[in-house]
Amino acid sequence: MGTGYEGVWTLGEIRNGEISSVSYELLAWGKKLSDKLGVKLSSIVLGSNIKERIERLFHFGADVVYAVDHPRLEHFLPDVHARICEALVKEYKPEILIASATTYGRTIMPILAAKLETGLTADCTDLDIDTKERILLQTRPAIGGNVMATIKTPNHRPQMATVRPRAKRPLNPDRARKGELILKEYPTEFYRSQYRWISFEKDESSDSPIQEADVIVSGGKGMKDEKNFEMLYELAKMLDGAVGASRAVVDMGWIPYSHQIGLSGKTVSPRLYMAIGISGAVQHIAGMSSSEIIVAINKDPDAPIFKVADFGIVGDALEILPALLKRLSSDEGDTDG
Repeated sequence: MGTGYEGVWTLGEIRNGEISSVSYELLAWGKKLSDKLGVKLSSIVLGSNIKERIERLFHFGADVVYAVDHPRLEHFLPDVHARICEALVKEYKPEILIASATTYGRTIMPILAAKLETGLTADCTDLDIDTKERILLQTRPAIGGNVMATIKTPNHRPQMATVRPRAKRPLNPDRARKGELILKEYPTEFYRSQYRWISFEKDESSDSPIQEADVIVSGGKGMKDEKNFEMLYELAKMLDGAVGASRAVVDMGWIPYSHQIGLSGKTVSPRLYMAIGISGAVQHIAGMSSSEIIVAINKDPDAPIFKVADFGIVGDALEILPALLKRLSSDEGDTDG
């Protein structure tokens, strides 16, 4: 194990020129770890014209922020971001580096782990510290979500992990809190990339990324037909949520892959997850089992989804959904309070 490594780092994210909410969630994770280790909590942010936004990271718990502000960082170029992160880690030697299991984190962290020749545990649901050994305990689902495995990286540094978005709430911000800002600059060759930014096309089937939704309404084969998913979109709109799906209906072309939840899709942790017409294969459950409240609607009383559900309704989704939508519409139209 390398010597001289100290401190907990988080990998912040910039989206559309703003600091993403997952950056604040990561600081909540990091604070728990840094307090147990008695070390500083730091964050990395890479972007363009971001200096004025960095102060918010101090409000949410960062002691130090390492920032690189450069026009070439306006868009995510994996090799450039990984190159800069590698240089920062080698210079300052954090003992722990965590990122969110978003597209950004899932892309850059494996590249970085390979470059640094260290381990990486992906998609963790919990992080803790073994205070005797001062080692990061990285917990994540294994064997199709049937067991929870706790993983250590005893011999290499930094210890690296990604955590599920929405799995922890940000700390309450302290507007008076200050920290140390370290602005780094790198030679021109650091910004050369094998990638070329072409454009960004928004997924018009969803108003926001499904992993950031507080409410997710998911449908499976029990919806019977692609056109019946319109009811799910209507319900999601009423609940200010997003629409998810099982792999089976994505494979049938009923809904785009960006809505797929499970081991081969997205991992989500909303406050409310509604599984409608989904039987609950272990691969799907692994992608949504950490939701705060799970409501299942399925006509098969023995469907596996009921084993993880907090509330279950045994019945035909195509009969229950219209009644639910009618009731919600009636409640919205009731102005008597």
